[in-house]
Amino acid sequence: MKYDVTVIGSGPGGYVAAIRATQLGFKTAIIEKYNSLGGTCLNVGCIPSKALLDSSEHYHNAEKTFKTHGIELDNLKVNLTQMMKRKTEVVSQTVEGINFLMKKNKIDVYTGVGSFVDKNTINITPREGGDTQQITSDKVIIATGSKPVVIPPTKYDKKRVITSTEALKLEEVPKTMAVIGGGVIGLELGSVYARLGTKVTVIEYMPSLIPTMDVTLGRELGKVLRKQGMKCLFKHEVVNAETVGDEVVIKAKNPKGKEVEIKADYCLVSVGRKPYTEGLGLENIGVKLDDRGRIEVNGDLETSVSGIYAIGDVVKGAMLAHKAEEEGVFVAEKIAGQKPHINYLLIPGVVYTWPEVAGVGHTEQELKEQGRKFKSGSFPFRASGRARASMDIDGLIKVLADAETDEILGVHMIGPRAADMIAEAVVAMEYRASAEDISRMSHAHPTFTEAIKEACLAATDNRAIHI
Repeated sequence: MKYDVTVIGSGPGGYVAAIRATQLGFKTAIIEKYNSLGGTCLNVGCIPSKALLDSSEHYHNAEKTFKTHGIELDNLKVNLTQMMKRKTEVVSQTVEGINFLMKKNKIDVYTGVGSFVDKNTINITPREGGDTQQITSDKVIIATGSKPVVIPPTKYDKKRVITSTEALKLEEVPKTMAVIGGGVIGLELGSVYARLGTKVTVIEYMPSLIPTMDVTLGRELGKVLRKQGMKCLFKHEVVNAETVGDEVVIKAKNPKGKEVEIKADYCLVSVGRKPYTEGLGLENIGVKLDDRGRIEVNGDLETSVSGIYAIGDVVKGAMLAHKAEEEGVFVAEKIAGQKPHINYLLIPGVVYTWPEVAGVGHTEQELKEQGRKFKSGSFPFRASGRARASMDIDGLIKVLADAETDEILGVHMIGPRAADMIAEAVVAMEYRASAEDISRMSHAHPTFTEAIKEACLAATDNRAIHI
């Protein structure tokens, strides 16, 4: 079978690229090595983790805040089996949605490992055995995603020393859990189990949580998580983690170089992810990789081989589903001869703890490194009437604006529904709004988004009204 465009990988980047390609009139195929479409995000990443985050937050509120709201419950308990069942149902429904979209858009779906024979020929080999199929394609988009990094000191056994994949399907609520890595994945899954009653210890090599985001967010998130019962060990280097009997023994060096020992029922290794390119046969066609195993691409996201493109986690940049989606659309439109554009600075990052954390644009530390003069304004949710009404008073919104032009350079927030509110900041910055512009827009009262207006007022001559 011959196609105009073939996409290898059916995660958010891959399936979006395939849909956009068909919208542009290309005969399109998508190759997925697993039996389920959706990639890591839908099956063992974004979607199942958010399902568990929401379920665990409901339990946490029932246990901690319902009484204050005048809601009294007896014999409250966690039914983890049902919680996991609901998570699985959410995943299944979402995957079925992708199956529907493939049929609706008349995209041919192949199941198996896609491997290049030459730049226009791909073998598709079923993982469980069976006959290999072969297709040809004028253009190919590689969207095979990433997999968890397991550092050498950890003895990963998928039972007690686990990654996010196994953490999403535990059969018990652990009494204790150690999380190696204070980034997005570790904090999200750590907070799931902390809300359910697990004593969680986060072991982080850097001096703060979520070190790639604005320094204020990591500091504020640390305060909230500690208040929720999580323990954080900073500047600790893990030297060994292995299962001993029914527990994991972790050894780490503290900031003074002294070895400390942490014991836990489970150890979640969440130190990042790496590109997944195994089995693609890239060596057969000469596609180049960089020193971190990522596929090298040019400004058009085209590899070193003409007509072969790569998007998402297999190329440089933040490993985010929405970044992959933007790149999928970008490549499809490039192939069609259009002139799309992606502003990577304005792709927001989100941490789905509660309160949520989100940021877009430059961080304070980046602006200082650039020597750029800026103003900063912030507004605490403690001063928000809407936040007090919902008992979500932790966190703040911080706006960074150019000292001379007042153009917004970055917006960083930790608070209720930050994952949704960050979109206002993205829109503002896409249109190069000033802090003054946002401060003069009417925001409905009472809402969480009023805090964005107040932070912008604070950044313009310290004019915030409610603090």
